[in-house]
Amino acid sequence: MKRFLVIGHKAPTAGEFALNDLPGGAGRLDVLCRSVNSCFFLSHDLRRDVECFLVLLGEPNPPKTIMISGEDVRHLNPDERSAGSLIKKALNIPCGNKFTESTKGFYVRNGGLKELLEEYEFAVLDENGTDIRDISPMPDNYILSDHMNFTEEEELLIKDLPKISAGPKVLHADHTIITILNESDRRE
Repeated sequence: MKRFLVIGHKAPTAGEFALNDLPGGAGRLDVLCRSVNSCFFLSHDLRRDVECFLVLLGEPNPPKTIMISGEDVRHLNPDERSAGSLIKKALNIPCGNKFTESTKGFYVRNGGLKELLEEYEFAVLDENGTDIRDISPMPDNYILSDHMNFTEEEELLIKDLPKISAGPKVLHADHTIITILNESDRRE
């Protein structure tokens, strides 16, 4: 199983946002929706061996984590609004410290980066890291940030993790995910 953890620094933690304004009123949730789609969509198929974690840090109740399982996901279409709608539905259900399913393959719980680091081993995708093509074997789990840099608190949590670069240019989070998955496909 491959896992991608994307931190949404301003992404809302309640489903009170408009699907027509994912970039603005929804705290750049559009970045996270594109990342979700990049994790799963192939031409006429889905990646079933991927999980995507979205750590939401916006108001009103941060942190919350949404997990999307490629093995179980249904009703996800390859557009931002579809992913946004399923995220909104997940944020509208009560949750605790264990994942609760909102729709098939979408789960939500309280907690964030700290809890996920206790559960899985991650590498950090960082433009200054070691090039992915110089690493063997490839890690299975990766952390990315949205359009913002990691905070000081996040940097402290990830400081000892391996830093890996997707290539010589700085890419958007969703493009980075596709690049990493492509490299993994080539090696398999």
